[in-house]
Amino acid sequence: MKKTLLKNAKIVNENNTFDADLLICNDTIDTIASEISVKDHYQVIDLEGDLLLPGMIDDQVHFREPGLEYKGCIASESRAAVAGGITSYMEMPNVSPATTTRLALNHKHDIAAQNSLANYSFYLGATPDNLEQIKACDPKLVCGVKVFMGASTGDLLVEHPQALEAIFRECPTLIATHCEKGDIISQNLAKLSSQNLTIQHHPQIRDVEACYASSSYAVDLAKKYNSDLHVLHITTAKELALFAPGPIETKKITAEACVHHLWFNQSDYDRLGNLIKCNPAIKSEHDRLALLNAINEDRIDIIATDHAPHTWLEKQAAYSDAPAGLPLVEHALLSLLDQVKRGVISIEKMVEKVSHNPAKRYKIHQRGFIREGYFADLVAVSASASERVTHKNNNYLCAWSPFIDHQFSHSIRYTFVNGQCVYDHGDILDHHKSAMPLMFNR
Repeated sequence: MKKTLLKNAKIVNENNTFDADLLICNDTIDTIASEISVKDHYQVIDLEGDLLLPGMIDDQVHFREPGLEYKGCIASESRAAVAGGITSYMEMPNVSPATTTRLALNHKHDIAAQNSLANYSFYLGATPDNLEQIKACDPKLVCGVKVFMGASTGDLLVEHPQALEAIFRECPTLIATHCEKGDIISQNLAKLSSQNLTIQHHPQIRDVEACYASSSYAVDLAKKYNSDLHVLHITTAKELALFAPGPIETKKITAEACVHHLWFNQSDYDRLGNLIKCNPAIKSEHDRLALLNAINEDRIDIIATDHAPHTWLEKQAAYSDAPAGLPLVEHALLSLLDQVKRGVISIEKMVEKVSHNPAKRYKIHQRGFIREGYFADLVAVSASASERVTHKNNNYLCAWSPFIDHQFSHSIRYTFVNGQCVYDHGDILDHHKSAMPLMFNR
């Protein structure tokens, strides 16, 4: 029986920050106490007053496997995730082939069982004609059904009202939506057709109205059919009125914001160009500040990444040809800790949005909290500054970061997944792999 004792931690958990020791026994938290005596058979790690947080649960990532492994894969991106303090993730279906059947879901689970360094789950992708697959998915094993409402291509694009109504009526689990209305995007493109399009046009093409028209439609459908709806990556102040403030336990309709929309605004296109091209687009400073305010008033319930790597070469293409998405898992938690240091949000609120609330919303079994008997998914964070970000000192397969040249105020010291230390002061410990599939109490 392996026991690891974390001494002198400053634990942040359930709206409280306190000094304590924590004992891990095998894969779970055994004891939390003000003082735990050292025994000969314990492995002892002195955290010297560093923060100890529940690991971040990222409910939206694109790890690109199968079919797009030249951009990233489950092995590479989960390594970057644990280096950033993310201990569990939920991965999206827009791979090749798309994850639209139970067979495809099982294939991803097989890959992750062999290669993932963080705990994992996978969305089933909705299509206009896979309703039977959706109805048959097991809510205890599948994190949710992803619906691209007018912002995708191929099989995963679901725009027809009849197909959408059937999904919202019949889906046995949480529905997660990407909300941008394709008709409005097309109209905006037509209006700009005489211009030489650049990245500066991106928030004009994928504008506030395209987001609001789609997200309001999703909310209306969820109310009509009493669906469990989670609207991903909200980017506009206007959309926030669609969501009620208050504790997540009381809601069947919830909203998410992503770290890059909380960090960047459209003025950053001048400096970073296509590196921060993403869908939905990064918008105005007014929108960014409104999102941060919505986090504090509990109108935004969850903070995630939407990690979506592309190669450096792909991002150097002309605006219209460059793909949308950016790598984020390694620096997401650090970016939020900078927001904490700036006084924008409290550290307790941050932990609620990245750990507690994902666990509550998805009903994840025994994760997301620092509690005795729960899985020991933990991240120790030092208040000493991290190394300045370069395109080389990260663990992404794509080998670049949108946070180029920034020095974060904190650094990740240790990451534990199911009681195993998988990250230690810059070293990723692949041989300590202990990841599990996420289970859901539904």
